[in-house]
Amino acid sequence: MSAVQAAFPPGIEQCLDGLLIHVYSIGGREYWLAQTGMGLEKARRCATQVVGSRSFDLMVSTGFACALIDVDIGALLVGLEVVRRTGQCVVPVQPLVMPGNERNRALTCIEAMVPPEHIGRFVSTDRVIGSALEKREFAKSTEAIGLDMESSALAVEAQRAQVPFLIIRSVSDLLDEDLPLDFNLFLRPTGWLKGIGTVLAAPSRLWGLGRFRRQSAAAAQALTEFFQRYTAAMATNPQQREPAPSEQ
Repeated sequence: MSAVQAAFPPGIEQCLDGLLIHVYSIGGREYWLAQTGMGLEKARRCATQVVGSRSFDLMVSTGFACALIDVDIGALLVGLEVVRRTGQCVVPVQPLVMPGNERNRALTCIEAMVPPEHIGRFVSTDRVIGSALEKREFAKSTEAIGLDMESSALAVEAQRAQVPFLIIRSVSDLLDEDLPLDFNLFLRPTGWLKGIGTVLAAPSRLWGLGRFRRQSAAAAQALTEFFQRYTAAMATNPQQREPAPSEQ
């Protein structure tokens, strides 16, 4: 959240049915930034609140992602479509394409910054995928370039509201590396003690956690730099538009 906020000048805060929205204005454009929290259900609830409040020209799912292709930490991945994978079930979410809208203008801008091989399909899942072996299986079965836990839920709500949708995320963990810890433990209220116990039982995991923290910092810096360039480039287009909500 702070990585994306750092790309914008000072803005204002407003409360939308209990959800905190950060509103920024650049070059006659208005951007809404909302933090969904981790997971498909939290993302769905947040998106429903935001797109149900007014009309928008574009919704962007942003934050970190696991790479499902060979790239470096901090690489930007752009999703034009997303599928959902829970268990062994892969459910496609068809891309919403509305020619001449903000999505097309955004893509023109993005394509000048992001290599074509970093633009494609994302997959969302309901748990953290931590092993390199399972990441490889996800990449093969879904043909996706990146993995997260929110974008498919956001895409569904965007489609319901007829809001064009894109995914713009930076890589915080790589295809061929194992995460240092089972972070799924921390997604459950009862799992925190077990997660902390796992670290204490194997202090060597602390080195891995330190590495993951450094990778996250690099991914955050990449997001900040991207949105600085993106908003500056989009501000040069004088056409007036509705605000673009950015869902993290």
